[in-house]
Amino acid sequence: MATPDFILRLREKIGHEPLWLPGVRGAVFDDAGRVLLGQRADNGQWGLITGILEPGEDPAPGLLREILEETGVVAEVQRLVSVDAVGPIRYPNGDVCHFLTLVFRCRFVSGEARVNDDESLDVGWFHPADFPDLMPGHLEMIRRATGPAGEVHYWR
Repeated sequence: MATPDFILRLREKIGHEPLWLPGVRGAVFDDAGRVLLGQRADNGQWGLITGILEPGEDPAPGLLREILEETGVVAEVQRLVSVDAVGPIRYPNGDVCHFLTLVFRCRFVSGEARVNDDESLDVGWFHPADFPDLMPGHLEMIRRATGPAGEVHYWR
């Protein structure tokens, strides 16, 4: 999984110290009620499609970019579902990150779900009854995204 250049430049200055990063996560639903999931190449776990925003990138378009880059799927953002702090996460190389993660409900527009880059081992559409084991918190995000539109969830 390629680390964005701006993070590599920051790491040259701060080493493995904790880094606060903006993250996005998408609960993408198709018309059959299936959810787009990806199996991550870095840890082999299944979950929603996620990504790190580039400096100055708006969250919703950034998420749509990540979904397309990772899965070949074109999606449309419907609404913000949740704002959460995730971490700390310690990576095998010793880097520590905390993420401010914005979770969006999205709708499938077009494309064929496939592994479209080196960040995923597998991608596919799953009915809730057929979900593989998901990374912590991802099932809760899907549950929130299937609920009625309304208030955005914030940890209180």
